[in-house]
Amino acid sequence: MCQFDLQGKDCALAIRIDAKAYYVDGTGIDEHGDAHARDGFCNKIRKAAMQGILENGRYKVSYFKLFPTAVPASSQ
Repeated sequence: MCQFDLQGKDCALAIRIDAKAYYVDGTGIDEHGDAHARDGFCNKIRKAAMQGILENGRYKVSYFKLFPTAVPASSQ
């Protein structure tokens, strides 16, 4: 939510579809690793494969798979 400037008091997973951000229901920010890690959701926008529906301004996810981050050439 912070990466997309959404308002709220709690840390929450959000996605962006066609330049619009939505909160996600059905999976959470802590279910995909440490949100505060270097590549965590609080610090980086990550790509994911997902399925679901938009309902009442929220994305109801039925499938969510996070793609791995690219490893910089200098780290190999």
